[in-house]
Amino acid sequence: MTTSAIKKPASRSWRVVDIVVAALIAIAGGVIFWAWSQGATALSGPIKIVYPPLTGLLAGGWMIPAVLGMLIIRKPGAAVFCETVAATGELFMGSPYGTSVLFSGFVQGLGAEIIFAIFVYRKFNLPASLLAGAAAGLFCGLNDAFAPWGWNVADSGEYKLVYIVCTVISGAIIAGALAWIATRGLAKTGVLSSFASRKAATEPVFS
Repeated sequence: MTTSAIKKPASRSWRVVDIVVAALIAIAGGVIFWAWSQGATALSGPIKIVYPPLTGLLAGGWMIPAVLGMLIIRKPGAAVFCETVAATGELFMGSPYGTSVLFSGFVQGLGAEIIFAIFVYRKFNLPASLLAGAAAGLFCGLNDAFAPWGWNVADSGEYKLVYIVCTVISGAIIAGALAWIATRGLAKTGVLSSFASRKAATEPVFS
């Protein structure tokens, strides 16, 4: 067998272009975070009148950078990096949640990162994206329900459980599915030509 016939594994080392694009995703994510926070604050009031735990369905927008960043960059640490930097950007723009967004961003990114790590950073299909979004939602829900600064720390056990279920669903659909669709759309334009995700538009959906 010749050397050229041996398939070399993709490098997991970060390149300059990876850092730059991840930073751009994170910055855009920070803007999304800030806008989402304003909308969530406005919507949470009416939702709480109906059934407070349903506010967890609004959480998915805060997890998009984690999944999107990993789907594009496909390097270890991308989910945590993009989500944490995005949270930092939201803080600088004036988050209504104060410095707690930094820890929230980190744990949400960690949730998504764990899923891709379980797949050894080799699966970036729809199921992996949905699971990553759901895991980010799970970590978000646990943080909000049990951390001292969490939204729902004073709620009953039933409310906390329903809230966490809602954040998992929201993370899977809004962060997982939408990030996967966005990645495929970006791949079609050719802007991901420098990344392994350049073929995302033609990759199998489930395998």
